[in-house]
Amino acid sequence: MASLIAIAGLLSTVAVYAAVRRLYGRKPSVLFTPILLVPIVLLLLLAVTGISYTAYNKGANILTFLLKPATVAFAIPIYKHFDLLKKHAWEILGSVLIGSFAGISTSMLVGELFRLSPQVVGSLAPRSVTTPIAMEISTMIGANATLTAVFVIITGLLGFIVGPSVIRMLSIESRVSKGILMGMSSHGVGTSKAFELGDVEGTVSSLTMVLAAIATFMLAPWIVPLLG
Repeated sequence: MASLIAIAGLLSTVAVYAAVRRLYGRKPSVLFTPILLVPIVLLLLLAVTGISYTAYNKGANILTFLLKPATVAFAIPIYKHFDLLKKHAWEILGSVLIGSFAGISTSMLVGELFRLSPQVVGSLAPRSVTTPIAMEISTMIGANATLTAVFVIITGLLGFIVGPSVIRMLSIESRVSKGILMGMSSHGVGTSKAFELGDVEGTVSSLTMVLAAIATFMLAPWIVPLLG
């Protein structure tokens, strides 16, 4: 029975995502964003069926595992626009280093301001990078990886919603700058939105997201103990 529930959990997750993705393609509204709507639908399904999250996740967790090798796919657009990325290498690298430091430090300072527990504060620190790497960083610094995943999703969703508005408000015209903003502020979710803005924006966002993950992985073990 447990095996059947695990398989059903996996298949239902894929089916719900495919349906919501199709809906978003027809009606590109924030309300139909897969990262927002899919979890809601799945939670309703679990509530109606009475299946526990633990039982469901025994099958669905394979999708979490596949996030790691899936990041390799970002190499394709990066290769396609390699000359452009090389031309703007220092701008991208500098933005990533500053953004990664700011992301970790401001997250922890806000956590301290609201007097959150040390584990929650540590879980906030890597929220600005893609989920699988953020969870690894969270584990490495002794925080709660599951909680970090929640913060990553919230960060990505907020960036997806607010990012384009910030671009319009600041009158940002550079395609490279748009990509850096989306990739640094909201990782994979922002990158998907960046590709909607344009191929160059999506490519720069992809590279920014990958570099931000590396930078955060290197900086977090130093910054977290210092500010914690």
